[in-house]
Amino acid sequence: MYQLFKPSLHAQRHDFVVDFVRRNKPKKVVDLGCGECGLLGRLRFNHQIALLIGVDLNGAKLRKKITFERHCTGDPYKDFRYTDASFQWHDKHGLAPLSADYLQPTFDQLCVQLYQGSVTQKDARFRGFDLVTSIELIEHLRLDDLEPFTNVVFGYMVPQTVIISTPNSEFNPLFPGLSGFRHSDHKFEWTRMEFQSWALNVCSEFGYMVEFTGVGQAPPGQEQRIGFCTQIGVFHRLMVDRVGPMFGDNAENNYPYTLVYSVTYPSLCDDNILRRILVSELLFCAEKLKKEWLEKLTDKLEEVNAVEKDETGGECGEIFWSNCQEPQCHNLHRHVSVALQLLCTCCPKLRELSRSLSNLRRLIVDDPQIKMNRERSAVILCCLEQGDEEPNDLTDSGYAERSHVEEENWEITC
Repeated sequence: MYQLFKPSLHAQRHDFVVDFVRRNKPKKVVDLGCGECGLLGRLRFNHQIALLIGVDLNGAKLRKKITFERHCTGDPYKDFRYTDASFQWHDKHGLAPLSADYLQPTFDQLCVQLYQGSVTQKDARFRGFDLVTSIELIEHLRLDDLEPFTNVVFGYMVPQTVIISTPNSEFNPLFPGLSGFRHSDHKFEWTRMEFQSWALNVCSEFGYMVEFTGVGQAPPGQEQRIGFCTQIGVFHRLMVDRVGPMFGDNAENNYPYTLVYSVTYPSLCDDNILRRILVSELLFCAEKLKKEWLEKLTDKLEEVNAVEKDETGGECGEIFWSNCQEPQCHNLHRHVSVALQLLCTCCPKLRELSRSLSNLRRLIVDDPQIKMNRERSAVILCCLEQGDEEPNDLTDSGYAERSHVEEENWEITC
């Protein structure tokens, strides 16, 4: 069809939905007739969405860009792969997590799924969504399928909001050389009055209100006469105790749709992922503090030797070494203990991720990369040089002593 719009009409329809999602922040969204998943690929970047689903009758279209590969890496974060059991998903729909999603996960949670199924069938998993979109779908339905579609979406699924777009046939004369419908698979194309009449009947029957708008502006001076190229109805469920005609159906165990694809994005609400990030951040911060302390210790020892201070060692043990009595006892300087409280104080990111000191301790206590003191209040770091022998005793620093303070909570809800 002749291109009249820039950006394209296809892009403008998706822009409309994306803008609506940004403003209204739905958590559960399903796109009926998702096709090539272009809209889903854009919506996945809206962090407020927790469940994003696409449904299409054409299973081959959904499957053709998805393949499986057997792998045995054992660690999905080393090569940024999403794993399900022992299989690797590859998709070109643009729905899989990016490597950055694994490297820098957030507390946002997102699950993306694709289902093969007919929009005229009721599936109990799709009830109670915040938003249902049907973009350029209804005109592909036979007229005798339109009523089941309406009953399923508005009477059975009962979403908070429904966005439906369809061609405006009044705009068709503006397309050069177009005769008949805009697409060979269209079963009908409505005028604005026809679409509005259908939409208002839906509202009356199922307890919704509708706003009419559209995308694809008509030429200047013809907006009122022709309207938008694509007409859009935004349906909002009324907050009334209304029972639709389909509510009485006993279909709670009815699952006719077939799951084709599912991927869960990495989230810090997953303890395993949070632990991996916390351990990495904690070790980085602890090594940084250890390095700074060793540099200060070296400077102080040189100062002590220079002024021939007495054998008590002066300030050598005041801040860093609780058991250090002499500046000459270098053998004891093989381990440094850094208090968890101090780490959280010096590392805002660690504080933000851990949410509380007790939660931090719970997550790291059994990690093989972390060594802790008996009180589980400090991290033990080795200061051995290559070729040195590890001493039998561990020496605490003042970093550990600083941990005896009241624990704070830094709550971040998932």
